[in-house]
Amino acid sequence: MASRIRLEDRECPLSTTVQHVGEWWTLLLLHDAFDGYTRFDQFQESLGISSSMLTTRLKTLVADGLLERRPYQTNPVRHEYALTELGHSLRPVIVALAAWGNSRLAPAERSMILVDAHTGEEVEPVTVDAATGHRLDDSKAYVFAAGPAASDAMRNRYATSPGAPAADE
Repeated sequence: MASRIRLEDRECPLSTTVQHVGEWWTLLLLHDAFDGYTRFDQFQESLGISSSMLTTRLKTLVADGLLERRPYQTNPVRHEYALTELGHSLRPVIVALAAWGNSRLAPAERSMILVDAHTGEEVEPVTVDAATGHRLDDSKAYVFAAGPAASDAMRNRYATSPGAPAADE
């Protein structure tokens, strides 16, 4: 797949992440993997995806290190696809996207909700700062800034962005 990332965005973690997980089928395949699906036929039945598209997507997820392809049967050889540690690390992203989608629906219109596995009670996922526990959805309180590996262009972007911290802060 040809890269859709502009040259100036190659250092942006959002742009590089979207290159890996921004394709429609990728997120749905990962969602199915989090639900325990591992086999080609399970993914295909769940998603109604063509064999060729599924093969392409699974190969990409394996190449990107999100899934591991391993044999589960020897005669004939059949493979399953298991989430890697890197793949598992995307679960909060999938949960957040589903929660965002549900937040735009009335409770009676939600076809899938996140619940506590022990109590069955619906939960509301939020993204918080690990150190303080504060929610990160306030774009005035939490802003992006250039990191230590930022290029001059990235440093300039965040030095002049409307949300940039003042020099004396």
